[in-house]
Amino acid sequence: MAAYIIAHLDVTNPEAFEAYREAVPAVVADHGGRYLVRGAEVDVLEGDWEIPRLIILEFPDKAAAEGFYHSEEYQEILPLRLENADGAVVIVEGIEE
Repeated sequence: MAAYIIAHLDVTNPEAFEAYREAVPAVVADHGGRYLVRGAEVDVLEGDWEIPRLIILEFPDKAAAEGFYHSEEYQEILPLRLENADGAVVIVEGIEE
């Protein structure tokens, strides 16, 4: 069953964040992932949503999603995100068809 990494980020230093934004797609692809949403504008229909950037990655399964996140390649570039953006990241499994 597919699994998704969902992140909502507020980029605090766009210039420094650019190095992360350029490096991460190759790592995502190397682990079988693909972008479903990458920083698109968010239109709030209900409630409070204060984080402007939404990212949704799809992976074949939870093990692949976790493998991406914990991989040596991603851990090397993760500080670029942590130092230049605030937000949260979660992994969630999809539904069985």
